[in-house]
Amino acid sequence: MPFPNPNTFHPIKLRDGTAHRGTVFLKAAIDHPRIEVGDYTYMSSHQPLEEPGDIVQRLAPYLWDFAPEKLIIGKFCQIAHGVQFITSSANHRMDGLSTFPFLVFGGGWDDRASKPEPGANTRVGHDVWLGTGAMILPGVTIGDGAIVAAGAVVAKDVAPYSVVGGNPAKEIRRRLSLKDAERMQALAWWDWPIDHIVAHEVEICGTNLVALEASAPK
Repeated sequence: MPFPNPNTFHPIKLRDGTAHRGTVFLKAAIDHPRIEVGDYTYMSSHQPLEEPGDIVQRLAPYLWDFAPEKLIIGKFCQIAHGVQFITSSANHRMDGLSTFPFLVFGGGWDDRASKPEPGANTRVGHDVWLGTGAMILPGVTIGDGAIVAAGAVVAKDVAPYSVVGGNPAKEIRRRLSLKDAERMQALAWWDWPIDHIVAHEVEICGTNLVALEASAPK
């Protein structure tokens, strides 16, 4: 069976041929001006995922279409049930005597004393696995190949090819040495043609980096 097109809404087929309604390719499932998602990145849930607006609400509930920041997610990422991105527009002003967001209760949004400064974009690299219930806080960058453990609260940047967990999330171990992580990022298998990727699943999912480098498209 051919690998599904990245624009497929429900890409997983069950044994009876029906679609698994709880898994979506986010590129196909989201049409939001402040969210960018790469090919083959998927989100899974214990409940059916059907409506784009509901999917955005689950994933990034504070990222309104007029927000100044973006949520940028790379290719081939795996986003488990309950993962949430708390993007910068969720913040209240924290440098004054009160944090109360008066502006959201009427009277306009512009030039209000309770309006915080715009925050940074939140970025996720390629081939990142976000475990069940992980929470990603505003402005964080998660590097390529990282794993975020279930229930982790990520408050600062995550290095490529590292494993983090806990609250606040801390590095548990490295998946690859710094040198090998750099080799993987230079190789960028996620940018290969999909047919070539599927043909070299053994090398991509294996442990022999030399073999993977040898399998790169010529």
